[in-house]
Amino acid sequence: MTASYRIFPVGRIHKNGDNTWIEIEEAYREAMDGLSGFSHITVIYWFHQNDIPEKRAILKVHPRKDETNPLTGVFATHAPCRPNLIAITHCRITDIDDGIIHIDAIDAYDQTPVIDVKAFIPMDKTAAAAVRVPDWVNRPRRRDPA
Repeated sequence: MTASYRIFPVGRIHKNGDNTWIEIEEAYREAMDGLSGFSHITVIYWFHQNDIPEKRAILKVHPRKDETNPLTGVFATHAPCRPNLIAITHCRITDIDDGIIHIDAIDAYDQTPVIDVKAFIPMDKTAAAAVRVPDWVNRPRRRDPA
């Protein structure tokens, strides 16, 4: 059975030079209460610039757009092309004021819709030692030619 779900943006990512912030929609600002007690957040956003059937149909990519990396299923990557265009990243909060969450950086475009924000609570440090990743994750990123 195929189900569908409706997701509504709770805010937008803004970038201006070195400044990056999330502006929370007025209707959801009350949900920010208590967030100032955290140093980091998990931001869930929508890869809106890839929201076309052709991009949703891509199931394998070369991670980090580097063809020397093995062709890999999108569920094993952070590629923006995927069946559901949901992105998740952790950000450091630099300030919070009047519906704005100032963050250090995010790998998203200006005006990207934010679908949720969660306070980041780190897992137990011993659990992190058990994490396994492919070799390409630890290699330096290849720079795309400008």
